[in-house]
Amino acid sequence: MAAELESHPLEPFLPGNAVLLMLGSFPPQRKRWSMDFFYPNLQNDMWRIFGHLFFGDREYFLSPGRKAFDKARIVDFLQTKGIALYDTATTVRRLQDNASDKFLEIVEPTDVRQLLKQLPLCRAIVTTGQKATDTLRAELGIEEEPPVGGKTAFQTDGRSFWLYRMPSSSRAYPLALEKKAAIYQLMFSDLGLVKKENT
Repeated sequence: MAAELESHPLEPFLPGNAVLLMLGSFPPQRKRWSMDFFYPNLQNDMWRIFGHLFFGDREYFLSPGRKAFDKARIVDFLQTKGIALYDTATTVRRLQDNASDKFLEIVEPTDVRQLLKQLPLCRAIVTTGQKATDTLRAELGIEEEPPVGGKTAFQTDGRSFWLYRMPSSSRAYPLALEKKAAIYQLMFSDLGLVKKENT
């Protein structure tokens, strides 16, 4: 029996001041959510990476009981910094009962051009995994794939952008949180969102 189609459960998060659009592949199943927002799984370290980088505290975005992420605090931070969020797929099939990209069949990719039209200040996109990178490159016709931790320039609809390729924040990606954060730091420094390290 074919797996059921699953539509994206969240609206794009598109602050008008966003200079960076972050694109994952697709949210995990709701049973894995700790909040009603992007990267909701407590086993995903995206918000710990952000906490570590911007506040020197990997637990900064956890709720007091540490059983969930603090959506209000995350949203306020993203709006202040100018960071937009969505995913590269709007409709998928899960070929297995898990959150792995490996078993995610993308039925309908996101119209990323439409998202960018709503982000006039955006100058960079970051993909946070191989599936997201492959999907975005196919959607926008980006020939060069940046290495993990790298970037490549591309143009679409008369605008110039950088595509950054960051390591996955999933714990299935075998790299220490501090090492992942150091790679994200390079991108945020590039975009002026965090001060450069004096090293």
